[in-house]
Amino acid sequence: MMAQGCDFLIVGAGIVGLTCALEIRRREPASRIIVLEKERSPGRHSSGRNSGVLHSGIYYPPGTLKARVCGEGARRMAQYCEDRGLPINRIGKLLIPTRRKDGDQLNLLYLRGAENDVEIERIDAAALARMEPETRSATGEALFVPTTAVVDSSAVLASIVKDATDAGITMLCGGALSHVDHIRRTAYWGGERIAYGHAVNTSGLHADSVARQFGLHHDLRLLPFKGIYWKLAPEAGLKINHLIYPVPDLRVPFLGIHTTTAIDGTVYLGPTSVPAFGREHYAGVKGIDRDLPWIVGTLASQFAAGRDGFRRLALQEGPRYLKRNFVEAARRLLPRLASEHLRPTDKVGIRAQMLNLSTRQLVTDFVVRGGPSSTHVLNAISPAFTSAFPLAEIICDQIFQPEHLHANQG
Repeated sequence: MMAQGCDFLIVGAGIVGLTCALEIRRREPASRIIVLEKERSPGRHSSGRNSGVLHSGIYYPPGTLKARVCGEGARRMAQYCEDRGLPINRIGKLLIPTRRKDGDQLNLLYLRGAENDVEIERIDAAALARMEPETRSATGEALFVPTTAVVDSSAVLASIVKDATDAGITMLCGGALSHVDHIRRTAYWGGERIAYGHAVNTSGLHADSVARQFGLHHDLRLLPFKGIYWKLAPEAGLKINHLIYPVPDLRVPFLGIHTTTAIDGTVYLGPTSVPAFGREHYAGVKGIDRDLPWIVGTLASQFAAGRDGFRRLALQEGPRYLKRNFVEAARRLLPRLASEHLRPTDKVGIRAQMLNLSTRQLVTDFVVRGGPSSTHVLNAISPAFTSAFPLAEIICDQIFQPEHLHANQG
């Protein structure tokens, strides 16, 4: 068995792991950094399947970690794209009440936007009709966020991978983390034994189980949800000028079916928030794993309890596996949409959603926890891509706390 060592070992080469590696390099230029990625190349899951929308931060309660990093993250990611010559479309975003009772939620979002320093406009039905003729507001009002942009997530990831490589960060891809001896600070990766000073767990869909490998006892477990999309046929005759989102149910951490205009001009509708029966259950039976019994049992118990809007979410989202139900939901945003306007697409993602096993609640914020000579990023859900740069700084602030550095030297 080959042996090597490093000062910092990062598990997971998505955008959060890579930006953490670069931030560590900035703070500790002489450090040895190794990034482990189980796939053959970085960003094959949440990061590479990201919609590319740079979120504004309007949804998140002030004081939460998401609220702290999202707006700044969007500005910095947009600047990064401009500096690197990467594609960016400053398309703007509309938030549409699809039910009359959404008025209170609209008011709350407007207040949150102001508290989170989001540039936001309240518009009436006439202005909405001029800006986006294909949509309708159930209350006669909408919110417009002019700064929301879309980037090419694959191009961003490739650029950040190059930044990391150019910075002398070692990437090991295509292996498995078989065992961790967190007392001796040694990880076993394929045929290699890697001694580390401090480990950083940014493994997304596997973060909860990887945290346990590194000796962190915690009360979170992945409850995966699948986001399925359809794409709008060009011949549909529906001209979409902005991103169009419904006003969401803020009790649950999902934004509802909306439009996303990709960099190449393709308009997607989605995602659903339907159960996934494995950590990488993207389609068919492939990816269904040993978590299936726990997932099914947990969904049933959450439905029975009905807390935090979960029962409504299940009754709303479950039927959207079927195209006719998906179309019915999307028509609340685009009344002229017909089933024949939508084409299948292989665009699908799994949300790295954590359930708190103590409270039985879906976790809504990012979670960063310290373990034995390790730091763990749990619940790295949207807007993690948008927030990657400032989120990496906060993660590194925790890594470089004196007690962590002392533990690493012991």
